[in-house]
Amino acid sequence: MKIRSYTAGDWDRVCQIHDAARRDELAASGLDAAYLNLEQTAENEGFLEYAIRVAEVAGRVVGFVAFTDDELAWLYVDPAAYGQGIGTSLIQAALLEVKAPMTAEVLDGNHAAIAVYRKAGFEIVGHERGVMPGNEGFRVSVTVLRHPGAG
Repeated sequence: MKIRSYTAGDWDRVCQIHDAARRDELAASGLDAAYLNLEQTAENEGFLEYAIRVAEVAGRVVGFVAFTDDELAWLYVDPAAYGQGIGTSLIQAALLEVKAPMTAEVLDGNHAAIAVYRKAGFEIVGHERGVMPGNEGFRVSVTVLRHPGAG
């Protein structure tokens, strides 16, 4: 697996991964009706303003992570590649690049995602309620996780 910086040429594949994995994420949280594809939400959520890294296997993008200096905001893996360590590798790449404490929020009910973050060294620090970013008509509750920082 190779992890590299996102390029504009990755857009279509990143959308495919997000859209498929987002359906799984929302289903796990009982929020199927809140689904919007990446094309619909990227601008409103400032997706391209984040540092974005993609994971490639055999030259094909299979996952991506988007983050700031203190928040891991987006993590999606192609459902066909679940369970292969791609999510954990993407998290580790972001942590090593930032070298500082990071937080992440996961929709309550998404136990698989929480497990991936925990495997990467994040600890649960709380729960919050609010509205879904980018789709504010839906109320959500999230598990808040924190990593002490790598390096």
